[in-house]
Amino acid sequence: MGEALLINLAVDLAMMVLLCWVAVRIGDVSFIDAVWGAGMVVMAAASWLQLTAPGQRAMVLLGMTAVWGLRLGWHLFTRWRAHGEDPRYARMLGKAKEQGRYGGAAFKVVFGPQALLLFLTSLPAQVGILASEAPAALGPLGWAGALLWLTGMVFEAVGDAQLKAFRADPASKGKVLDSGLWRYTRHPNYFGDTCVWWGIWLVAAEAGGWPVLASVIGPLFLTFTLTKWSGKPLLEKGLAKTRPGYADYVARTSGFVPWPPKRN
Repeated sequence: MGEALLINLAVDLAMMVLLCWVAVRIGDVSFIDAVWGAGMVVMAAASWLQLTAPGQRAMVLLGMTAVWGLRLGWHLFTRWRAHGEDPRYARMLGKAKEQGRYGGAAFKVVFGPQALLLFLTSLPAQVGILASEAPAALGPLGWAGALLWLTGMVFEAVGDAQLKAFRADPASKGKVLDSGLWRYTRHPNYFGDTCVWWGIWLVAAEAGGWPVLASVIGPLFLTFTLTKWSGKPLLEKGLAKTRPGYADYVARTSGFVPWPPKRN
């Protein structure tokens, strides 16, 4: 399995070098957000292609990763195409672009770190597939993981669709989305993302063995990122400054796990 994971890592790095070259050509790295989901599909597919006879669990893990990753990748790619360069990346790499060192800075700051984080986060899918030669049928733990994955997909896809419709309505300018799933959690898409990868890990965990168990670093890191690091904290900090009613929304709405809103 170690050799297969090294091959996956090489594929990951080659993909990021190629995408960095594309970013330099167009002068924008913002599409990297769309690569997050699609890149994990590449890691799962690279694992599956190294199996002699993929079992049922391998097929399920590949399918779960592909459905999640391709949906998220397309959603973020179309958002990038509609809105252009992300101001966050423009601020991060503005000086490097002016000084003619955009390519090196783009790989050092964006594509290099993303390669490592993508590889680590997708470990449950990679290791679970590699440990699932035929027959490797799903058992109770696998079905529980699939159910958790499905729950996450609903929250993520529906939450994203509701937010997209809200932003497209001119009457929503300056307002806070507090209906639909957003009435029960301030981040239904982040909550869904977390459920998806814990579900994938549960399916993989059914294979047993220390590599699969150690791959728990993937969902643990993703949960930490979304709740404590670059997801929820940064987003809420910005919204608190630009949405007058956001403080009231925070006071009555669960920060992550869906829950009925508090009554004033």
